[in-house]
Amino acid sequence: MATFVVRRLIASVFVLLAATFLMYNLVAFSGDPLEDLRTSNAPNKEQLIESRTRLLNLDVAPPLRYFIWFFGVLRLDFGISVQGRDVNAMLEQAIGSTLQLVTIATVLAIILGLIVGITTALRQYSGYDYTVTFISFLFFSLPIFWVAVLLKQYIAIGFNDFLQDDPQLPVWLIAVLSAASGLLWASIVPGQMKRKITTFVIGVGATVSILVIMNLVDWFTVPGLTIIGVSIAAIGAAVGFTLLITGLQNRRALRAALVTAGIGLAVYFPFQYYVSFFITEWWMLILLGLATVGVSLLVGRLMGGHDRGPIMRITAFTGVVTALAILLDRFMIVWDDYASSGRIRGRPIATIGSSTPGLEGSLWVEGVDIYTHLLLPTIALILISFATYTRYSRSSLLEVMNQDYIRTARAKGLNERTVVVRHAFRNALIPIATIVAFDVGGIVGGAVITETVFGWTGMGQLFINGLNQVDPNPVMAFFVVVGGLAILFNLIADLAYAALDPRIRVS
Repeated sequence: MATFVVRRLIASVFVLLAATFLMYNLVAFSGDPLEDLRTSNAPNKEQLIESRTRLLNLDVAPPLRYFIWFFGVLRLDFGISVQGRDVNAMLEQAIGSTLQLVTIATVLAIILGLIVGITTALRQYSGYDYTVTFISFLFFSLPIFWVAVLLKQYIAIGFNDFLQDDPQLPVWLIAVLSAASGLLWASIVPGQMKRKITTFVIGVGATVSILVIMNLVDWFTVPGLTIIGVSIAAIGAAVGFTLLITGLQNRRALRAALVTAGIGLAVYFPFQYYVSFFITEWWMLILLGLATVGVSLLVGRLMGGHDRGPIMRITAFTGVVTALAILLDRFMIVWDDYASSGRIRGRPIATIGSSTPGLEGSLWVEGVDIYTHLLLPTIALILISFATYTRYSRSSLLEVMNQDYIRTARAKGLNERTVVVRHAFRNALIPIATIVAFDVGGIVGGAVITETVFGWTGMGQLFINGLNQVDPNPVMAFFVVVGGLAILFNLIADLAYAALDPRIRVS
């Protein structure tokens, strides 16, 4: 494997060198970087032209100027922009903004797409499958700028108007949402019509109960999960991950997962009303997250016995879900203070920008502000990406489920959960690994249209502004970062094939 990696990296370096040479010259020959100065009426126009020419080496032919830029990049210096700004500082700011905008959307789109795609494959030709297929193609065909404008109008402006008065869900909306929930669960659950009707009734009843309770406690003004919601999330995660990974018949795994959930619930009140007040930096939350994973893995190791590996995975997933539920509830505590502050004025869902100028507050208030600014662009990107992952994962799993070794596994008497999770799912991920690797590698490339609509200054805008100003240095900074990541994640995809399928050898 080491030989393969080294050989691929050497070949990739030459590819990147050739690509950067072509890109630099294409940008440099696309226009005149001095045009704005030549057409200006400034009295010192000649001095400004001479200064920019000397600063950017414009008196050197672009093919030769590329090597000046290249030797600067070897020192990790991307040069100066046409406007005289340090490109390294511009790149650092753009990468941070883009990662904040696109990372969460991409991760959620991958997770949701895989889950929905796999469940539709298992429920092929059902009402659920047809509905998801229709919605996927609908979202895939929608232009992102139109989706973004609709989200601004109905999610931001509409929801902010809803919060201005007494925010209560009307009866007709409760009825519609409850009926949709009942139909969704009835289409997912397999079985005879009697079982589907029972599922529909339970789904409608549960949804009506939740929405009515939200109205009664004025949840939209003062939201929160409380210990009840966190308990439901923790126990549900324990049972769900146990069912998925080992099956509920493995009592040792279920006990370990429930112990992990119990530890999380035990620290709920100390964290919410004491520990959280001492957390003032994001790195402190990251350390707590790492400690959560460590404790969860320790519980799985101590209680795992001979099934230590899968049980440690169950406890780790359960611990992370429980911690996220507690963290979400802590952020919700400051929602009312945030929404009613002088900078927000009761309209918390933002339509533009990455933060509220002049907003002061704790880490928790800052986190809520980040969430309100990320909400709309994240939804827009998820809706567009969701369709791709759903369709690929569905078709991949369907192809695997028809293979001979799946029929052999069933003939040996393995239950359906083991056949799907341990045999089919892993091999179905092989083609998905290619799509995911390229998408993750392209995260830093930014979402140019989304950044423009929502007023984010990220990598996409860095690239577009550089092209418009015939400024090779910012464009090349973008190109080197995105191209390098594309090569890296392409290599990771090749290595993932061997990890997912033992028949593949990397050599």
